[in-house]
Amino acid sequence: MAQPTKTSTDDRDVIARLADRGEQTIARLADLPGGTKALKAMNDLRARVDELGKKVRGIDELEKRIAKLEKEVAGLKRAQKPKAAPKPPAGS
Repeated sequence: MAQPTKTSTDDRDVIARLADRGEQTIARLADLPGGTKALKAMNDLRARVDELGKKVRGIDELEKRIAKLEKEVAGLKRAQKPKAAPKPPAGS
């Protein structure tokens, strides 16, 4: 296996430091007046975004189903040839 380069080690250190800072920031927010309410709002927003993401991913499947149904309807229309309209009686 290849040894990790100094750059990849540095990247992991930076990511770990950012994660630690994020956790510290969230802890500080909870201590502020109204901070708990703000954190709850952020968590609710995250849940809503997750739910929205699930719904949006389902749109692709619906589009495929609609395209299939449209092809079937077009095929049925082609199969039904319109009958000629009855001609009015000549010279009454």
